[in-house]
Amino acid sequence: MPLLGFGTWQIPDADAPAAVGEALSAGYRHIDTATGYSNQRGVGKAIAGSGLARDDVFVTTKLPPENADRVRGTIEESLDQLGLDHLDLWLVHWPPNGEARPDVWEQVVQAQADGLTRAVGVSNYSLAQIDELVQETGTTPAVNQIKWSPVEYDAAIADGLRDRGVVLEGYSPFKASNLQDPTLLDIARAHDVDSAQVIVAWHVAHGFVVIPKSSNPERIRSNAAGARVELTAEEVAAIDALGR
Repeated sequence: MPLLGFGTWQIPDADAPAAVGEALSAGYRHIDTATGYSNQRGVGKAIAGSGLARDDVFVTTKLPPENADRVRGTIEESLDQLGLDHLDLWLVHWPPNGEARPDVWEQVVQAQADGLTRAVGVSNYSLAQIDELVQETGTTPAVNQIKWSPVEYDAAIADGLRDRGVVLEGYSPFKASNLQDPTLLDIARAHDVDSAQVIVAWHVAHGFVVIPKSSNPERIRSNAAGARVELTAEEVAAIDALGR
């Protein structure tokens, strides 16, 4: 699973081919969408038009909580809209009605067993909810995709996921961040980059998956370049300290 992914939340279906195409051209090989984003067809068009081999693009989409009672039908619709015969990762987007729902998780795991997706995970689940899934089904989610950024950094959550063998994938890396924070700006100057690129680099340094989103070609490429910035251990620790 590439640590750098391209997020497509709030990108309209009509705009998705251009934005995702730009991301693939810029070197992204991990595309994140969701049934709830209503842009899977556009994402699929970009993948089909990229000229890349299927195995070279890691594709994630998600099961909306309101579809908890039609799991199989949802993944089949996603595959049809994306124009794919399998996903690389399928996530339960939110805990249905705020509950872990091991019964739903069992059906998601069955979709993996049936070859419709290579891996399965969750999004916006607590550590306790993940434990409930594992205790009831014996299957650990590969990934937990959560809102994550330097100011939201919580070592207990990061360590808890790692100890459970669950990859932490962060979305909205810039939304809660103050891009004018002096710590970020000082580190950015040291590497001749901007503070958004520092945030991407911080995720990668920790081994967190990060999925920045933009429709702006320049920003798409700039965010990708952030994944190549190598921070020192001291710089990572200084950014960690921004956590609330």
